[in-house]
Amino acid sequence: FRVILDLGPASKGHALILPKEHYKDICEADMAVTGKILPLAAKIGSAMKKGLGASGFNVVQNNGTSAGHVHVIPRYEGGPVMVAWNPGKAESEELEETAGILKNALAE
Repeated sequence: FRVILDLGPASKGHALILPKEHYKDICEADMAVTGKILPLAAKIGSAMKKGLGASGFNVVQNNGTSAGHVHVIPRYEGGPVMVAWNPGKAESEELEETAGILKNALAE
């Protein structure tokens, strides 16, 4: 792996974890490689908290073309909002149907 600072950081210390091999997305990545990423992200996030005074950190993995890397983004009290969405609503029937579809897809 290579760990570098992002040239367009979301916050001070925003880092990228780049595997030696490029993968289009997490679905195509070697499981031996992906199994090492989360512990490395935790180590980097811990250093951000200790060294930069971050109150926490986000770990973000984007999928699709040119997205086979992981972001570790420090969070600061009073800092920018990193992730925001307006929660939708789903009826229990819709949740059950969706869960069944995913369960079947996982079994294939």
